[in-house]
Amino acid sequence: MISLSTHVLDTGRGAPAAGVRVELVGPTNRATVEATTDDDGRARLAEELEPGEYRLVFHPPSPFFTRVELTVRLEEGHYHVPLLVSPYGCASYRGS
Repeated sequence: MISLSTHVLDTGRGAPAAGVRVELVGPTNRATVEATTDDDGRARLAEELEPGEYRLVFHPPSPFFTRVELTVRLEEGHYHVPLLVSPYGCASYRGS
């Protein structure tokens, strides 16, 4: 079983980024899920995914980074992929 969640933090403001649209695109290049982050900047994207490569497409609250896309390989277990974004940079990592 594979599950996936995310967390978007606006590091320019030092706060979670609520209302960020996040798309999950599956191995067949079709949108699997579209979600919006909650007041804590979190979104649970999927509970029962098949193994494969997925694209996370974020539409963050940044005047420069209007779209951030990450490709991840999911194999087994739970994955948490946060996005840190500000007007001057963005970063991601595999969370726990």
